[in-house]
Amino acid sequence: MPLYLDPEELRGVPGPHLDLIGAMAFRAAGAAQRLGVFEALMPGPLPVTELAARTGTDPAGLAVLLEALASLGYLDRAPGRVYGNSPMVAGTLDRRSPWSYAPALAFWQDVLGELWDGLEESVRTGVPQVDFYAWLEERPGTLAEFQSMLDGMAAGLAPAVAASAPHPGERLLDVGGGHARHSIAFCQAHPGLTATIVDLPNALEGGRARIEAAGLGDRVTLLPGDLADPGADLGTGHDTALLFNLCHGFDEAGNRALFKRVAGALRPGGAVVVLETFADLPEGTPPAVEAFVRAFGLNLATTQGGGIHSFADVAAWLSGAGFGRIERRHVDGPNELLVARLENP
Repeated sequence: MPLYLDPEELRGVPGPHLDLIGAMAFRAAGAAQRLGVFEALMPGPLPVTELAARTGTDPAGLAVLLEALASLGYLDRAPGRVYGNSPMVAGTLDRRSPWSYAPALAFWQDVLGELWDGLEESVRTGVPQVDFYAWLEERPGTLAEFQSMLDGMAAGLAPAVAASAPHPGERLLDVGGGHARHSIAFCQAHPGLTATIVDLPNALEGGRARIEAAGLGDRVTLLPGDLADPGADLGTGHDTALLFNLCHGFDEAGNRALFKRVAGALRPGGAVVVLETFADLPEGTPPAVEAFVRAFGLNLATTQGGGIHSFADVAAWLSGAGFGRIERRHVDGPNELLVARLENP
């Protein structure tokens, strides 16, 4: 939460109480987003009555929410019950920005509000209580926010990843990269490259528009396919396969099966490039980043049956699929690449 809490002021305050404040702050921010409060205040501050009229809310009820948000750092308050977005909100929740955090806030509100109801049972049984992607397909709004979140994350990272990865050859397979950000970045960096993206039909729609806007319609092919389906067509003879932020959605058995299918889609000597945050985080990772990674791992176990895997585990699973010459490359923050070559097709 954006509220700054001075460590000296926190002495003796129990951790659960601070977690409660954070939980209430997150829920209040989500309510404000869904009600359109932040969006209505993007042009500038407004008095409560006018803001209530624009958002279709009760002035008294809205005033209580606004006071909480101001105390938590989401809003600035001025005399006369006038409220405006804080600099943090103006800089991160503006949907006009390609790096807006607004899709992530909306997505996590739905995930934590619905799927985490099954957390205890998932821990007790070791089995997710729902099919995450089926759950998404049934919620078009949440699916759209999820795809927008992934797109925003990839937009800022794609150029650095393309620069850190080895030369992809002439034919690229982008597994699960429906937003197309990485295929576009690789094709822009390597003029002779063509790419095939395999993903769910709905996930490919956003990528289609970006590919056309980048003038790459003749070099990037979209191939609908469900990666959970062993029969999904990945093609053959590719020089390089990208598995970006994909392995954490599968358990060991799922990853081993996926790697074998990817091996079958590559030419002998072809490369696989895995982008992940590994469980053995880079030295010097900030505590807040590590805390999110561990909590995200809990979310993966609860919602998908996946997890944050160690570099050694992913490397071992790739080795079992015939890959060797495995190396680790740092990209940015906790994001790292695992690069391997197919030696035993």
